[in-house]
Amino acid sequence: MRKTRPKKRLILPDPKYNDILVTKFVNNLMLSGKKNLSFKIFYNAIDIVSEKTKEDGLEVWKKALANVTPSVE
Repeated sequence: MRKTRPKKRLILPDPKYNDILVTKFVNNLMLSGKKNLSFKIFYNAIDIVSEKTKEDGLEVWKKALANVTPSVE
């Protein structure tokens, strides 16, 4: 048994959008520790969305994420 509780690791924001939520999503998307590949996939998807919708891709993603998350009653 440990003597003290371990320190909580801080999640650093992503380099492109400087957003912690993006980093959490990419960490969940990551397979076998390939974080760079996960960032490339995410950024390419955001670029494709912004090209097709002519809107900010990150805002579209955040709105989609808000639609998917359950609301507390």
